Amino acid sequence: MADKLMLDDVRFYGQHGLTKEERAVGAWFSVDAELALDLAPAALSDDLRATVDYGAIAQRIVEIGTRNRVNLLERLAGLIVDALLREFGAAEVRVRVRKLTPALEGLVGIPGVELTRRR
Repeated sequence: MADKLMLDDVRFYGQHGLTKEERAVGAWFSVDAELALDLAPAALSDDLRATVDYGAIAQRIVEIGTRNRVNLLERLAGLIVDALLREFGAAEVRVRVRKLTPALEGLVGIPGVELTRRR
């Protein structure tokens, strides 16, 4: 499917990480999501009911990121990609999760993962 609904840089603050300090202090996370959907009906009708509301996608991402506590970015991305695939009727979902403020002990960098799941 060539049509994609994209939502970039959905941010939330969460307590994810391996160490007690990471979970206590928390960090900012950023999520990009791409959902493969048939967007032709919405392109023709200009009607929100013919597509997926990206506000609902953003809300779901933030909900998952702030309600669950996980050790790994891979797990967080897995929870998000599985929920989006299940709940929004996409044929394929790609999710990128980045930890914007990691505790890297003086090192500079933004770690991230990308997962893709299909029906």
